[in-house]
Amino acid sequence: MRRIIIAITGASGVIYGVRALQLLRDVDGIETHAIVSPSALRTAADELDMSAEEIRSLGDKVYNYRDIGAALSSGSFRTAGMLVAPCSVKTLSGIANCYNDELIVRAADVCLKERRRVVLLFRETPLHAGHIALMDQATRNGAVVMPPVPAFYSKPKTVDDIVDQTVGRALDLFDIDLPIVKRWKEGPDAPGQH
Repeated sequence: MRRIIIAITGASGVIYGVRALQLLRDVDGIETHAIVSPSALRTAADELDMSAEEIRSLGDKVYNYRDIGAALSSGSFRTAGMLVAPCSVKTLSGIANCYNDELIVRAADVCLKERRRVVLLFRETPLHAGHIALMDQATRNGAVVMPPVPAFYSKPKTVDDIVDQTVGRALDLFDIDLPIVKRWKEGPDAPGQH
């Protein structure tokens, strides 16, 4: 069983983390460990038709955002890594600066020190120099900063298509191959094929 941590923060785009948890439920051999910040639940109230209980129920195991003594806070707890979707500026700053005052940042810091993959779907635009400096520092620490930029070559027809493609590409970074991902120039109907 491979474990993956899915963290959802308060940035707009809570659907990315929710959809990652939903998609991973159908993948054999994957166990999800979810952390949902209070700000994420506040944002979800505006963006989704899901209750806090429904969101929390998507993870195989769910942790309290404030519990920095949880299993995830130790390098001895083995995981494939961590997806932060969406990643707020505050969380990016905590990860870039190793400021472990809550479980999302602590778990990311642990993954980085253990040289495990950490992918940050950073949800902010436009950017100022401080944001760019934080992305640079997080990358130097070993994280992958992946703003959720739509791939229009996949010819999305709905917002769900855009979300699924982005989440699928993020999970590719953990070697989790989902059939929903439309790959460039692959298959008979792939973009670029004639």
